[in-house]
Amino acid sequence: MYDADENRCGVAMSIEKVKSYFKGLGLADKIMEFDASSATVELAALAVGVEPARIAKTLSFKEQGEDDGCLLIVAAGDVKVDNAKFKHNFGFKAKMLTPDEVGRLTGHQIGGVCPFANPEGTSVFLDESLKRFGTVFPACGSANSAIELGLDDLFKYSGAKGWIDVCKPKE
Repeated sequence: MYDADENRCGVAMSIEKVKSYFKGLGLADKIMEFDASSATVELAALAVGVEPARIAKTLSFKEQGEDDGCLLIVAAGDVKVDNAKFKHNFGFKAKMLTPDEVGRLTGHQIGGVCPFANPEGTSVFLDESLKRFGTVFPACGSANSAIELGLDDLFKYSGAKGWIDVCKPKE
């Protein structure tokens, strides 16, 4: 459940929450923390040592009709959301969260938004663009963390509601 006081503590609490989540699964030792920032796809790819496409970026959107809920889409690092596909899948226009909404609704700060240990009311979907890879690297609640997961594990540990096709290659 979302705790407003905990969120005010910022990034440190966010990664600790994700570490605690993965500790309960016996996987906390798989979380990588870097000396340098991994807040963007390019920086994360450098930190991890993989091509940018294998970075599983988490995009945050406003859930229609929900004041305290959001929609997270985890996609490959080399794609962007296609507005027409988004509307077709969800029935409303894509509207990304504002910087102020990101921390409040996801429990994570920009650069560390991830599909793990999110507040109640968060819906996670995985984009088909990830299916090209055996493993991908999503963030873990901070702008200098990641974890390598297979797609089945990403689906399970993120609590994803399903696979969707809402992205297109960047131009």
